[in-house]
Amino acid sequence: MSIRTIPSGQLHSNGLRPKLRIAVVGAGYWGPNLARNLKASPDWELVAICDLDVERGLKLAETVGPVPVIESLDELLDDYNLDAVAIATPAHTHHGVVMTALRAGKHVLVEKPLADSRAKGLEMVEEARSKGLVLMADHTYCFTPAVLKIQELVASGALGEILYVDSVRINLGLVQPDVNVFWDLAPHDLSILDFVLPGGLHPTEISAHGADPLGTGRDCIGHLTFGLPNDAMVHIHVNWLSPTKIRQMIIGGSKRTLVWDDLNPQQRLSVYDRGVSLDHQPRSAADKRATAISYRLGDTWSPALQEREPLGQVVAELATSIRSHTAPRTSGESGLRVLSVLEAVSQSLETGGQSTLVAGNEAELQVLL
Repeated sequence: MSIRTIPSGQLHSNGLRPKLRIAVVGAGYWGPNLARNLKASPDWELVAICDLDVERGLKLAETVGPVPVIESLDELLDDYNLDAVAIATPAHTHHGVVMTALRAGKHVLVEKPLADSRAKGLEMVEEARSKGLVLMADHTYCFTPAVLKIQELVASGALGEILYVDSVRINLGLVQPDVNVFWDLAPHDLSILDFVLPGGLHPTEISAHGADPLGTGRDCIGHLTFGLPNDAMVHIHVNWLSPTKIRQMIIGGSKRTLVWDDLNPQQRLSVYDRGVSLDHQPRSAADKRATAISYRLGDTWSPALQEREPLGQVVAELATSIRSHTAPRTSGESGLRVLSVLEAVSQSLETGGQSTLVAGNEAELQVLL
């Protein structure tokens, strides 16, 4: 089946671009959110819903309008003229579903994590690149107004050189049947860091410590640390057992420190002109140790944020990427970098928290360019 890729300049006679055609695969937890945003988008025509549980698919169809529900993925891809599929199925199914869609010539949006192993993720990225198709990771947090502003502030140099990142994502959450707390919660923080840090997420080694006080067979509490350039450090704390819910990230810079409190809608971002300063810029490590440290006490301000639904921005980004033949900001490669860290986390846990090398995917991806 040919791919209906619409060039960005091609318009209908009425001056509007024709809508791209898409189906949602998976009508469980995340599928309804995707279907609702695709239905409301001026870029997309929601053509069908695909789910092995037809009754569940029909319930979703009732909420978004009269769209057919298909049980078979092969039937969906064979019988419907689609540009793309949006996949919201369990992580262990992503590889099979994504590869089937890519081989049928469809662009793909897939929820986090990209796959349940780095090897599978790499194969998905290779397949999309070889066919000239868009593979986009649904890292929804990266399209929130707060994270977009964080990315802007970091890129502009407003925070200065990054000295540390401290992120906390804890709540009294559902213990997942197939993944530990790292694979469930940390992809959010890792994808955000890949989005906002200059050059993306490229740690060479990590260390992870987990605990399973309930005896579930899966870590319910976890701490992950890794280094950044210039001896900076990232710490991520994830927890399913906390009675209080916290979604907070602190990014400390040489000029300013940023605090993101995602649960404070009145002031999600705060920028502090406070911190530690060196009296002069040292020229060597020895000079740095001898340099006097002073403390800077300045103003605090909160950037204005335009509230909008991030998932609406995700589906708009997918359409733009397809039409302009450019990589989305949360590409398959971004998802692969997150997977590389998660696999290193698993290896570190198996060794009692020992520092573990992160498998480098940059050389592999260069081969694909």
